[in-house]
Amino acid sequence: MEYREEEWLQLSGLQHFSFCRRQWALIHVEQLWAENLRTVEGNLLHQKAHDSTDRESRGDLYILRGVNIQSRELGVSGQCDVIEFHRCQEGVPLQAKEGLWQPYPVEYKRGHSKENDADRLQLCGQAMCLEEMLSCEIKRGALFYGETRRREEVIFTAELRSRVRECLSEMHDYLKRGRTPRVKPFKGCNACSMAEYCLPGMLRKRRVGDYLDRFMEEAIREGEDVGSIKEGRGDE
Repeated sequence: MEYREEEWLQLSGLQHFSFCRRQWALIHVEQLWAENLRTVEGNLLHQKAHDSTDRESRGDLYILRGVNIQSRELGVSGQCDVIEFHRCQEGVPLQAKEGLWQPYPVEYKRGHSKENDADRLQLCGQAMCLEEMLSCEIKRGALFYGETRRREEVIFTAELRSRVRECLSEMHDYLKRGRTPRVKPFKGCNACSMAEYCLPGMLRKRRVGDYLDRFMEEAIREGEDVGSIKEGRGDE
């Protein structure tokens, strides 16, 4: 199966979705956005990395920045911050370059390495797009964190690739239905720029539908006629 171009998702949304499905839907389904210090610092870091005119050659290393990528199979498009091409026998040919070159995607992030795989899934998604575009296999890449000024190498395992596909399939389904999922608040809500739209505190409260269900159960126990209640109840 291949997705039509008008169905493509933003690859950067894979990180949002893995972090919080509701955050992703507010941004990519409802088209809402809000800035905070973290997003501004992240944008500044990416601006430096996304200069597509900045190309660098150092012997057996060739570096491209701000490279547009896409995958019809996954139904996504986006940009790689940096792609390092290392000269090797298992690589691919590049225009105006002699020899064969192995792609190595590098994604820039403002903070530090995290326990969850949100950043790793985004990087793996980039590698899978490049594999489709260049007809090659990419086994690893790296995350560069601005806070620690260190790289974390990521191995693109079969499990990580499977999770990328599962997340993107779920994202396509949410977008097709125009649905914003309800997600339980967690500690990451405090630092989220979308908190003013998400209103995580409200999600802790009982839904109207739950209240009506409980009310009808109590009425049934007391032997009252609940037909009018059922007829009058609309969607939540």
